[in-house]
Amino acid sequence: MKNMEQIYIDNYEVVYKYLFANTHDSDIAEELAQETFYRAVKNINKFKGNSKISTWLCSIAKNLLLAEFKRKNRFDTLKENDLIVSDEVGFDNDEKILLFKEIQKLDNKTKDVMYLRLSGELTFKEIAEIMNKTENWVRVTYYRGKEKIKGGLKNEKS
Repeated sequence: MKNMEQIYIDNYEVVYKYLFANTHDSDIAEELAQETFYRAVKNINKFKGNSKISTWLCSIAKNLLLAEFKRKNRFDTLKENDLIVSDEVGFDNDEKILLFKEIQKLDNKTKDVMYLRLSGELTFKEIAEIMNKTENWVRVTYYRGKEKIKGGLKNEKS
């Protein structure tokens, strides 16, 4: 296994993007990302290697994020203009804003799937592991979310 410094270098951006996409606050995302890696260091012996290290780290980040939301009781305080999507998705900034406006209309579990797939660039299998769901559930949820977004974007452009 790689040393923790290399794991941090290789995975920090994915963990940070996931957290930022859900909090829209760079300070909170950075703090939670640091806590994610702190907990990973403390519990590296519990990593069994059944998934990619990035999947394991994102599941730690998700648990920290849920605890943060519960602590601050702020499930729906996301700002639409602070969202990020990988440039590889092929959207310009205006299209990204429209896309994320539509994602904000989705239920929380569908939002999580969409963010992990678009921002975290994770596979369906990895998302299933993070969310403790089946890969099929993730695929169906993503497909349905994508269809709702397409419908919303058509209405927005009309």
